[in-house]
Amino acid sequence: MPVPISAWAIRQPVAPLVLFALLLVLGVAGWMKLPVQGMPSIVIPVISVTALQLGSAPADLERQVTRRIESAISGIAGVKHQTSTVSPGSSVTVVEFQLETPVDRAANEVRDAVARIRAELPAGVRDPVIERIDITGLPILTYAVAGTGRSDDEISWFVDDTISRELLAIPGIASVRRDGGVGRELRLEPDPERLQALGITVDQVDRAVRSSVADLPGGRLIGATQERLVRVIGAEDIGGVTTQGRITGAAALAQVRIALPGGRTAMLGELGRVVDGAAEMRTLARVDGQPVVSFSLIRAKGASEVAVAEAVTARLAHLTAQHPWITLTKLTDWVQPTRDSFHSAMLSLIEGAALAVLVVLIFLRDWRATIIAGVAIPLSVIPTFAVMQLLGFSLNGVSLLAVSLVAGILVDDAIVEIENIVRFQRSGMTPWRAALIAADRIGLAVVATTFAIVVVFLPVSAMPGIAGKYFLEFGITVAVAVFMSLLVARLITPMMCAYFLKPSTRGEHGPGSVAQRYQRMLAWCLDHRATTMIIGVLVLAASIGGVPYLPQGFIAASDRSQSIAQIELPPGATLAAAERTVQDLATVLRAQPEVVSVFARVEVPTSTLTVTLVPPEKRQVSTKVFEGRVRHALQQIPDQRFSFLADNGMKEVMVQLLGDDGADLSGAAQRLAVEMATMPALANVSLGSSQPRPELQIRPRAEAAARLGVDAQTLAQVVRVALLGEDDTVLPRIELDGRMVPVRVQLAAAARREIDQIRALRVPTTTGDSVPLAAVADITWADGAATVERYDRSRRVMVAADLAAHATLGDALKAAGELPAWKNLPPGVRVAPAGDAEVMAELFSGFIMALGLGVLCVYFVLVLLYHDLVVPLTILVALPLSLGGAVAGLAIAQMALDLSGLIGLLMLMGIVCKNSILLVDEALQQREAGLDRRTAMLNAGASRARPIIMTTLAMVAGMVPVVMGLSPDSSFRAPMAVTVIGGLLASTVLSLVFVPVTYTAFDDVRTWVGKRLGNLLNPAEEN
Repeated sequence: MPVPISAWAIRQPVAPLVLFALLLVLGVAGWMKLPVQGMPSIVIPVISVTALQLGSAPADLERQVTRRIESAISGIAGVKHQTSTVSPGSSVTVVEFQLETPVDRAANEVRDAVARIRAELPAGVRDPVIERIDITGLPILTYAVAGTGRSDDEISWFVDDTISRELLAIPGIASVRRDGGVGRELRLEPDPERLQALGITVDQVDRAVRSSVADLPGGRLIGATQERLVRVIGAEDIGGVTTQGRITGAAALAQVRIALPGGRTAMLGELGRVVDGAAEMRTLARVDGQPVVSFSLIRAKGASEVAVAEAVTARLAHLTAQHPWITLTKLTDWVQPTRDSFHSAMLSLIEGAALAVLVVLIFLRDWRATIIAGVAIPLSVIPTFAVMQLLGFSLNGVSLLAVSLVAGILVDDAIVEIENIVRFQRSGMTPWRAALIAADRIGLAVVATTFAIVVVFLPVSAMPGIAGKYFLEFGITVAVAVFMSLLVARLITPMMCAYFLKPSTRGEHGPGSVAQRYQRMLAWCLDHRATTMIIGVLVLAASIGGVPYLPQGFIAASDRSQSIAQIELPPGATLAAAERTVQDLATVLRAQPEVVSVFARVEVPTSTLTVTLVPPEKRQVSTKVFEGRVRHALQQIPDQRFSFLADNGMKEVMVQLLGDDGADLSGAAQRLAVEMATMPALANVSLGSSQPRPELQIRPRAEAAARLGVDAQTLAQVVRVALLGEDDTVLPRIELDGRMVPVRVQLAAAARREIDQIRALRVPTTTGDSVPLAAVADITWADGAATVERYDRSRRVMVAADLAAHATLGDALKAAGELPAWKNLPPGVRVAPAGDAEVMAELFSGFIMALGLGVLCVYFVLVLLYHDLVVPLTILVALPLSLGGAVAGLAIAQMALDLSGLIGLLMLMGIVCKNSILLVDEALQQREAGLDRRTAMLNAGASRARPIIMTTLAMVAGMVPVVMGLSPDSSFRAPMAVTVIGGLLASTVLSLVFVPVTYTAFDDVRTWVGKRLGNLLNPAEEN
């Protein structure tokens, strides 16, 4: 029971002080260890299966490889979605499992499933690679590297070798990605005419090089006393053509002699040109139009963004001191918004605590009582950090939101205790006696209000899906902090009042004018219960009716002073064409006054532009408004499609159409995209279906190939080596200048551009001879699919769009669902949610069920505390009464009901019961003292009105800094504070009137039913 605990703390003050001293030490230690992140770390079990068959068309891979892999994986327990992307020569299937599935188990089951169907895949397909994908979001930092007197190759190698090695040694860095620059390789460019004269093919040369220029294992040689390794030395260690037994460059490699068919040999230099140069560039990096070598840092799951960024900064400063020839320039920084959010949350906590304490001072006009109330906040918050660290939480946008909003709530229990003690003290008692008796009298109400908040979060914290992970950290953080405030209120607050307060010189005053008017209004309502309850029902109906008119969203866009645009180029576009297009887009962006710099990562077919803006206080428009303003100018640049990405690196609105008939699917997607483009809530609507990709199709002639002894696999191997060279994973490597340089066999760029050279390629036959490619195959230009996308074993076409300024995802999707193209889809074509739309659907459906279960838990807790079935129903009347205030608050503030708003509703359900508990608990005590029901309720209203108003104003004051916050993440945090403030104010005003009336009505019903059911609901008291 709560009473002995407070009495024990008053009589034995040392033990509570030691307990909280220990909790404070643990809390500080936990605070120092907590990682600081933007959002909670959510480990999504995602496994990828990559199957390569270089040169294969997407349609062939889909039919022969992708569908078989999907079918094998579909039977695994816990699979949520399968997404496959089939591009020329590559099939990638990404398997997403339910969040509760262990990642290692998922990877093993996928590996076993693929192994079972390996024999069914075509012989030319390499063994599928199964990998675990860690989704960490966008790079946290990007730097440009410049070097005085150094080439791009040298700078690139410095990034790949020195910088990457140093940064990967930092705990929390998962990977370092270089953009721009070049790699080094030794390349043999065979002369087609020379090969024809020798009667050999390009793939035979490739195999000879790969088998010669390498060290190969030869086993072990076991002697009497020693065991030796046996190594077959490759050409790189053969003396006579190298310096000190090592190949030193292209000239030395050209002298390496390889074996040819027919017992002949030749030096590599005799077969063509050997080049020591740059590998083919597949990515470019540009800053404000200037070429750079850049690197980006990907954070490991669970690592502190701030700690990692600080460690990176220190390590890079050390590197620049060691290598003064390099210059590092920070291009993008996604850690600074996290720092700003952290500091803003801490400032909001301090400001909110100060305002809450100020409310106590205004009402009680006693600085000693104010100090006692203020002590409750740090004593509640600091130990919470220890529990957060123990549970593996972090200081992120969600947990910091909980900490910043909980300031007013933490002082709530202390205010109730102090106000009651001060009231008893002013009736003539000593502080010690007043603390002992008042803590006894208010104890059950304090425990009930705290546990009402705690238990409402338990079922919601267990919500499934990604949204549930957000509720988990928020709910547990609030619940732990509130529970700590209960310990403070039951142990520290009464003890401090007993020993710290001074005897009061003021006598007990009667109710003031406001309290008298309230009593008169309450008396009228108790005398006119039917009218009062009808008004309450109408208020409730209006509140519920207003919910559908609120805009709905997922997470409000934050202003991080950075914008990311994704650019898609037409199929078949070259890297040079992509660079020109991206440069044109960057020129438009750089002309805007808010832009500081534009970093471009150029790649085919998708490039990205990261636009850094001046800080929010130095510009008049938000990032979202800026994007809307430049969108039209960017759309005028031809041969590209662009989209502004959300904070999670995904497109803001994604609607995926699924089906098995490609023609119906494509037509339906085109019609939907056209109609969505007319919606004012959407902008820049794009169709994700691939445009036809120009191809050079080589079709073997079956009769000629069979007669000459040429099979399709050998033919494809020759073409692939000639045009691409072998895959990087199987290329031989030799050591040059301290790094392993690959050796590639590939036709010269000029030869690869000539179709006649391709026709003349020699293809080996089964007799050991060779024939021209044109003799066994038809070579023609045609169009083919660039990529094939599949989702849950059906073909997919994605329709994507940007949200217009001030538009919400929920309203946009609702309006899109009313379009004729959406409602009248062809048979076999269906719409499936994707991206944030899918998470938002899970959020709202799961929240309703979890919230209902949470309210039920509150009822059960109140039943256990009050040993009554009816009294808790009276207390719960405050819940629906708060809904109207929350709806009105969001409507006035023009905010959407999103994740933050739902968290606010959840929080509201826990704290609005406080008013009812204080009123009903006091009325029960008055009735136990012998007063009639009406008088008891009037007295309860008179005595409890002040603590109810005090605690409400304290909680509202604690949340005001969050609403008024000017930090970049205020758009995420403010809807929750608005929801709670509006609901609190409405429920406080309404519950002071409707709860007493409802109590009397329920009491009459219980009496009436009790007479007929033999006191089943109103058990007789024991004498």
